Amino acid sequence: MSVKLEGMPENIATADTFTGKKVIDREGIQYGKVKHIHIHQDTLSVSGVTIHQGFNKDYFLSHDYIDKFSDEQLLLSRPPVRTGIPVVDIDSHKIGKVKRLHKHPDTNELESIEVSYGLMHSKILSKSEIWGIGEKIILRMTKDEFKNIE
Repeated sequence: MSVKLEGMPENIATADTFTGKKVIDREGIQYGKVKHIHIHQDTLSVSGVTIHQGFNKDYFLSHDYIDKFSDEQLLLSRPPVRTGIPVVDIDSHKIGKVKRLHKHPDTNELESIEVSYGLMHSKILSKSEIWGIGEKIILRMTKDEFKNIE
């Protein structure tokens, strides 16, 4: 537990006060708990957080996902795309799960997702094919259109 020091400004807190706090988006969907806060070595600003979501399910969210740290939780400005979450078509028919995220190496920006379906099949979809993100990924296509992608 951290202690406020004499002369410490009001809006400054230690990083360890945020570990273990819930991570939610604007719709109230919970994504896990804060495990680590990452600090940029040159600017000393928050560059992102590691989120812990169950057994061996940790993932990194960059600073552009962070809206606000409150007393009880970390509020996200937008929902993140994560591996292992369900993928459905525009009519809510189940397609598969997110197997892998493909990000730009310099900007860490999402470029495409790999969707696994069936026993051993997967397809790579551009981020432009994603209609919505939340507890599941909603695609801009029907299940038949997904099957016809090469």
